[in-house]
Amino acid sequence: MKKSLLFAACLLALPLAQAAQEPEAVFTRACGMCHNGQLPTAPKKGDAAAWKPRLEKGDEVLVQHVTQGFNAMPPRGLCMDCSPEDYKAVIHWMAQ
Repeated sequence: MKKSLLFAACLLALPLAQAAQEPEAVFTRACGMCHNGQLPTAPKKGDAAAWKPRLEKGDEVLVQHVTQGFNAMPPRGLCMDCSPEDYKAVIHWMAQ
């Protein structure tokens, strides 16, 4: 009984999960080195055309790419203290 209540409480909290860090601060600290144009394969912040096909893959895939590393992106995207919610927030912030 206690386990099911704990599980239910966790499920209810999932949609409420938010980024703990400001996307712009994460970008400046960890992402901007590559996503400001220094790395040609990294989509630049604000380049909607470059971000569109990536966003179409879905948040889960994009967060997995950041977490595990993908092509030239190092694992965790150089943000060792980012949560999945932080990654989602900065991805969508860069794609604007």
